[in-house]
Amino acid sequence: MSDGDGRAVLTVKQLNQYYGGSHTLWNLDLTVAQGSCTCLMGRNGMGKTTLLRCIMGLLPVATGEIRFEDRDLRAAAPEARARWGIGYVPQGREIFSQLTVEENLRIGLAARRNRAGGIPERIFELFPMLRRMLHRKGGDLSGGQQQQLAIGRALVLEPTLLILDEPTEGIQPNIVHEIGDVIIRLRAAGLTVLLVEQKLPFARRVASDFRVLDKGRLVAGGPIAGLTEELVHRHLAV
Repeated sequence: MSDGDGRAVLTVKQLNQYYGGSHTLWNLDLTVAQGSCTCLMGRNGMGKTTLLRCIMGLLPVATGEIRFEDRDLRAAAPEARARWGIGYVPQGREIFSQLTVEENLRIGLAARRNRAGGIPERIFELFPMLRRMLHRKGGDLSGGQQQQLAIGRALVLEPTLLILDEPTEGIQPNIVHEIGDVIIRLRAAGLTVLLVEQKLPFARRVASDFRVLDKGRLVAGGPIAGLTEELVHRHLAV
């Protein structure tokens, strides 16, 4: 797979973050190229979700720079980041269980840059199940269906960058494959993806690039073909 056209959509420079008395991210640099799917990898507790939450403005940053296209994100509210074109699917999905599928999807419309119109037809082309279950409550869906709904809700924003935190966690294999198909289709249509993923076969299938975090530091990275068994053993094996 291509690693994009080289233009940076997201740039993180010398990022440091603290949680309580712990230094959780150390002078971290990350570039996500236009059209790429960059997979953040690492054992549990190494800073992957912390980094995503910093990018989305959900955690404070001590020092460093985060830029999305030509915008400095450091002082921007999470809602502004969504409006500028960053779609975010957190770990655990965080759908609204008492709202219907349609209501969950419509929540994304409020944050969209262009608020005109309804739910994009593209969402139902990618996830036909959502159309069939439009009036079912989110809490009544299976885990895999909820994940598809969470991704669909992020795509309602019509984002430039889609950030996914462990989208295959706890999902049945057939839906894992479907989610992989969707990521591949989205990239083919020009969307840039930043992904946290533990499943190596899935990462190798959908990603163009990888970055490995170890104790809050970036320790390896490059095209996904360069993710060797030696790197896997050293930084990813449990």
